[in-house]
Amino acid sequence: VQLQASGGGLVQAGDSLRLSCVASGRTLYSMGWFRQAPGKEREFVAAISWSGAGTTYPDSVKGRFTISRDNAANTMYLQMNSLKPEDTAVYYCAVARVLGPTEGISEYIYWGQGTLVTVSS
Repeated sequence: VQLQASGGGLVQAGDSLRLSCVASGRTLYSMGWFRQAPGKEREFVAAISWSGAGTTYPDSVKGRFTISRDNAANTMYLQMNSLKPEDTAVYYCAVARVLGPTEGISEYIYWGQGTLVTVSS
């Protein structure tokens, strides 16, 4: 499975962005978004179950970010609202080897190339 993330850009604090992740084939497993800021480790942002019914977020983005997927289009989305400068990072999409949403990075086996999100203050 190949993943192509897009939608990143330069925005101001308080703005919104929507990231997309298109898979080369059907991915009937959970998917997720991670991010990595310069000099920091990759961190979990959001995950969604294979059906889209289950989602999970860390406290840092809960209430601001929404993950969704369209299995018919092999596409996953991340709607990011009320962006903050600390959200600046390269965002990666990934496919896990489990059905339910998971924040465990070791569960993810396919990764996209990343899309840069920069939030200015």
